[in-house]
Amino acid sequence: MSGKRKRKLKSLSDTITDSRRAVTEVENENLELQTWSGLPTELLELILSRLSLDDNVRASVVCKRWHSVATAVCVVNQSPWLMYFPKFGDWYEFYDPVHRKTYSIELPELSGSRVCYTKDGWLLLYRPRTHRVFFFNPFTQEIIKLPRFEMSYQIVAFSCAPTSSDCVLFTVKHVSPTVVAISTCYPGATEWITVSYQNRLPFVSSIWNKLVFCNGLFYCLSLTGWLGVFDASEHTWSVLSVPPPKCPENFFAKNWWKGKFMTEHEGDIIVIYTCSSENPIIFKLDQTLMEWEEMTTLDGVTLFASFLSSHSRTDLPGIMRNSVYFSKVRFYGKCCISFSLDDYRYYPRKQWHDWGEQDPFENIWVEPPKDFSGFT
Repeated sequence: MSGKRKRKLKSLSDTITDSRRAVTEVENENLELQTWSGLPTELLELILSRLSLDDNVRASVVCKRWHSVATAVCVVNQSPWLMYFPKFGDWYEFYDPVHRKTYSIELPELSGSRVCYTKDGWLLLYRPRTHRVFFFNPFTQEIIKLPRFEMSYQIVAFSCAPTSSDCVLFTVKHVSPTVVAISTCYPGATEWITVSYQNRLPFVSSIWNKLVFCNGLFYCLSLTGWLGVFDASEHTWSVLSVPPPKCPENFFAKNWWKGKFMTEHEGDIIVIYTCSSENPIIFKLDQTLMEWEEMTTLDGVTLFASFLSSHSRTDLPGIMRNSVYFSKVRFYGKCCISFSLDDYRYYPRKQWHDWGEQDPFENIWVEPPKDFSGFT
């Protein structure tokens, strides 16, 4: 009897142990599920934003919450890269703000030149010693030469990729406060055409002016905030009777004119004013009322601001939306200075920048290639 009793007790003990083990395993599984499902939204966004499109789709079927976050951070558009121009040598760095990676490319073709503008993945460059102007694609190394033209302290822009028949180049230089000289050219032309125009309002050109092409028009923001408009098809020029954007008095401090940026988004002209540690102020031109309207949100759009050309993008990772990314990288290339309109603060915190200290030709945002797997 004692032997049978011992066997029953052992069997009962084994059963209890197995049951406890099973309960523990279930609890561990539930704890693991709770751990993953309970991730803070910001951390979950950061993780899912790093996934490829295929992995993002797979992650979106885990649960309703993951589906919501995965959809929000799904990347269907490319961010521009920040291209750095070295003071010496032929190696150029490209910073990808999405993946926080830096790529290097040797480009001896750019020796002795300075950048003027970028659009559609093309650079417009100028060699001061020879007055040579040319287009260059840094990813295909394709060059398109233009007629020589002397540019001193003026800026220049172009409407679209030089491979398009619609490509037009534009630059403006004031002759007097009431007269400007506008020069235009196009790929394949043998010379630049320069015509003088009268201004109804004073307009002063400088290297700190801003240019953008939008809806067939070139918009030029002057040093003092007045907006000139040139119609390339009609060959007309006018300075709009729109008072400059209103900023607090403390914005007009040292180097205030250097902290302005301008871009366009879906037909809207957008201007960004910055001043050292002050939060930036963003304005949109109300083209019906013809006045500058302050923006408190970008509705998910991301702006990329640099001195010579700025860009806008939609459908970027969730943590990048409704923000302005500036042309300055901190922490040894690991983080780009940005300002979030959702949180109304700079990232990294207290990492604002005195734009007067930066060389305007030091870097510029450029559209990257669709396939950059071969870059190092």
